[in-house]
Amino acid sequence: MALTEPDHYATLGLDRRCTLAQIRAAYRLLAKQHHPDVNPGSADAVARAQELNAAHEILSDPARRRAYDRTLNAAKTAAPARAGKIERNIAQDTRLRIEDFLRGVSIVVRVNDPANPHGQEVYELTIPPSTAPGTRFRISRGALFAGGFVIVRVGVLPGFRFKARGSDLRGDLRISTQRAKQGGTETIVGPAGSMLRVQIPSGVARGEIVRVVGEGMPKPRGGRGDLLVRIVYRPEVRVTRR
Repeated sequence: MALTEPDHYATLGLDRRCTLAQIRAAYRLLAKQHHPDVNPGSADAVARAQELNAAHEILSDPARRRAYDRTLNAAKTAAPARAGKIERNIAQDTRLRIEDFLRGVSIVVRVNDPANPHGQEVYELTIPPSTAPGTRFRISRGALFAGGFVIVRVGVLPGFRFKARGSDLRGDLRISTQRAKQGGTETIVGPAGSMLRVQIPSGVARGEIVRVVGEGMPKPRGGRGDLLVRIVYRPEVRVTRR
């Protein structure tokens, strides 16, 4: 593969560590946005759709993807080092809301590079649903910086109700002393907006963690972490006159 051939990962806005589920999700989202039927008369839409189809065809087939990765590695190794090489890559971290990782979101990336005579570069980046924190996305900078990318790594913003710890989410649940004594089920709004049932054991202690399996953040290799719910309540105290 020549170095000038398209980078299928960059076409889908993904990095090489992405999962098959992320590949399929990114393809569905982008193919819908750039379908020629949605953009009638647009030659760019036709070309973009062809690029997306080619990327999906290669990367969604495990055997073809492995062969493609080997070719990428060989091309990178064979690329000659050049003295005075212009720095083409730009790395940038950005932080997204917890729900953006779960549902997907589109963001705008702006680059102000004095080396670009055309001024500010503006790119739209689509974050597919079920993207894991720490994922890196590569955006091609086009012909002017051939072979260059804007590399965007996504991190998690601390939320009002939940905070991320790796692939797990942590949050508090305030209950009554009666519920703490008897146990039972409480309902909370989960990180993706759906209602979740939390099973409270009888005699639960303050600060005890109740684990809701599979309701945390997406993991890099698929699946989700857990939601760790810290139980909060105020013990009932009665004061009487002697």
